[in-house]
Amino acid sequence: MREKMERLCLRQMLVNQSGVIKSVKAEGELGRRIRDMGLVPNTEVTIVGRAPLKDPVALRLRDFTLSLRNNEADFITVEVPGV
Repeated sequence: MREKMERLCLRQMLVNQSGVIKSVKAEGELGRRIRDMGLVPNTEVTIVGRAPLKDPVALRLRDFTLSLRNNEADFITVEVPGV
């Protein structure tokens, strides 16, 4: 049986939750910068932590950890296993 998948914004992911990037909706300079950081479709990401005020978020992808502001994370759609 295939596992049900759910799509959500990267900002909505919980600490230690993993998912696969499905789309990056940012355009222009911000979109280029996000993609240059390796945040491209079909990349697996895991949320490893959040700052005390929930911004920024630390994520692990490929073999490095990256911090991303919530306003940047809003442009990224991720598919995660559903419950």
